[in-house]
Amino acid sequence: MIDRRIKFRHIQCFVEIVRQRSMKNAAERLFLTQPAISKTLKELEEIIGCDLLVRNRGGISLTRQGEIFLHFAEMSLAALQQGLDGVEQIGLGGKVTLAVGALPSVAARLMPEVAQEFSELAPEVTLRITDGPHGYLIDLLRHGQLDLVIGRLGQPETMKGITFTQLYNEYVEFVVRAGHPLLDDPDMHRIGEWTVIFPPEGSAIRPLVERVLIAHGVGEIPRKIESVSGAFGRNFVRMSDAIWIISTGVAAKEIADGSLVRLPFDNAITSGPVGLMTRPDSQPSPAGEIFRMAVDTVLSRPLD
Repeated sequence: MIDRRIKFRHIQCFVEIVRQRSMKNAAERLFLTQPAISKTLKELEEIIGCDLLVRNRGGISLTRQGEIFLHFAEMSLAALQQGLDGVEQIGLGGKVTLAVGALPSVAARLMPEVAQEFSELAPEVTLRITDGPHGYLIDLLRHGQLDLVIGRLGQPETMKGITFTQLYNEYVEFVVRAGHPLLDDPDMHRIGEWTVIFPPEGSAIRPLVERVLIAHGVGEIPRKIESVSGAFGRNFVRMSDAIWIISTGVAAKEIADGSLVRLPFDNAITSGPVGLMTRPDSQPSPAGEIFRMAVDTVLSRPLD
């Protein structure tokens, strides 16, 4: 935990003394007297419990502890400056747009709360949300049409040239309407008796679904509709006996209210990471950093 006695003025004075290599010049740059800046440095060294600078005829040099502290002190000042620049940019008034891609499970479960949190933090920024399958969104990200994508980690071949920051893990579920006949005798081998809404080629969860079916000895499914559309899946499953194979987040609210039911199948091997995806050559924008803050805030709350 950071010692609360350390103030911004301590950091600023220390960094400026090192940059100027002179107490006198640092004091002039900060519009302080030399005794005042000397007192501030002494306070900092007493709080930390060691000498940070050595004063000699050649001027000022860093101790080993001072070298370490300088590294993080400069990072802190740079981060603060970036924050100030971000506030200024965000305040330009409707001229900033953040384009975010959201995979289906995130679009349904996480994005509504994130969008609300983001709009409170940066009301002047236009948040443009595009949902769709993994391959489609990653292609838009690569071509600069999206600033970031949030969703499941894809297969290695689809993630080349993409930076991934994990947020949490998610499972794939087998979901049916309330009262479905399979609920009386839940057996994964029987899913072929009904139409199955199956993730298409290129979707992030397709390999996981294929893996769990193989692990349980389930053969070819004769009647399939390939889709990861949350809107289609919710409505089709409610009006039929179809079985929907989809990420937890897509149907989480319907499962919670009882309109859809999770089949009690072993889905442990379908667990996969959900995270933020960006281009490694892109610099984080102030709006992008605020979006990450909104995501972290929402994830700190219990998900329904």
